[in-house]
Parts: sequence; structure tokens; C-alpha cells
Amino acid sequence: MNPALRRYERQITRTVAIDYWLYLPRDYERESQPWPLMLFLHGRGERGDLERAKKHGPPKRVAEGTDFPFLIVAPCCPADEWWQPDVLELLLEEICASYRVDPDRVYGTGLSMGGFGIWATAITYPRRFAAIAPICGGGSPYMAERIAHLPTWVFHGAKDPIVPLYESQRMVDALKSVGGDVRFTVYPDGEHDVWTRAYNNPELYDWMLAQRRR
Repeated sequence: MNPALRRYERQITRTVAIDYWLYLPRDYERESQPWPLMLFLHGRGERGDLERAKKHGPPKRVAEGTDFPFLIVAPCCPADEWWQPDVLELLLEEICASYRVDPDRVYGTGLSMGGFGIWATAITYPRRFAAIAPICGGGSPYMAERIAHLPTWVFHGAKDPIVPLYESQRMVDALKSVGGDVRFTVYPDGEHDVWTRAYNNPELYDWMLAQRRR
């Protein structure tokens, strides 16, 4: 029998659910303007527990008393799963529709598994973010052209034993090869936890807030 060209088509419906922590700036209720929004993705060790999702990064800074001039949404990845760009995009749509968010000032950052998640989400939805800051993560360098327009600041430790520096280096190299707008900070003595230094650096937030979606 000769092979024949065929097509299969079927409509399906999927329900998604994800827990998240939301931070609103101190003046959110008093001021009516749209606000920037940061998506923060935790690492693998914090999966399955919303309290652990606040263990590092901007959520930790908030718990310590920092008042950021932007909203922060920090979802909790379910146990034994990985970040799913489609689910994160739906969550961002919901937050943007429910709160006074400036759609041209949505930023993405994450550490370790969350760094991988930010790379993947930006590549899948290249027009969602105004800037991204993946920390000790990695992605798909052959897809870098999709985010060549996106301001990106990458952080990694040179002595990282968990996620090798190579993972970030190849993404940075791929972006540079297509004319990408990318910065790369390598901590020469840094191991896996370089996110503490990165998120304690005020320059990171100043840089993010200066970016608008192109």
C-alpha cells in the first residue's frame, strides 16, 4: 500500500492550577498608575511548598523589609514537576488583568531551575517581557534569535558544581551571535548560590526598571 498524507485533528481542554505568592508595593492602593511587574521563579529545592517559594530572591528581600516599586508574583512549581511556560503565561495574563500592571514593564527572573524556566518562557513567549535576568540557569541556544531584541542580564558562578558555567555561557554567546542585548556577570569565586549577591545588588533592579517592552 502506498503511503498517504493524512491529518489528525482534535480539540482538547486542559485545566491548569498553580499556587503563587503576590507582593503589592506599599503605595499600590494610594496611587492609580499602572505598575511594573516582576515574575520570580524559584529553584528545584523549593518545589511543592509555597512557603519555600519565598526562601530566596526578591521574596526574601520583601520578608526582610525591602519595599520594591513593582509587583512581584512568585509561583510555586508543583512537586516533581518543572516550570511550564504555558502555565506561567496564563498566570501572567491573569495578574495583568486583575491588577494595575504596565504590560510594557513585565520582567522575568529566576534562579537555578527558575533560571532555566525564565529562559524557556522568554523563548516561548518572546513578546511578554521587557527584560529578563536568569541566574545560574540555561536554555536552548539554537532559539536565541527569538529573544535577540530582549534586554538580558545573565548571572553565574565560575565554580558552580550544580549547573556548570557553560550553560549560561552558551546562551550569552548565542545571543551575541545574533546581535542580542545581553550582559553577563560571572562571579569568579561563586559556586551555585550566586543569587544572593545578584538579588542584593540594587543595580539589577535599576537596570530592569529602565527597560520597556520593545
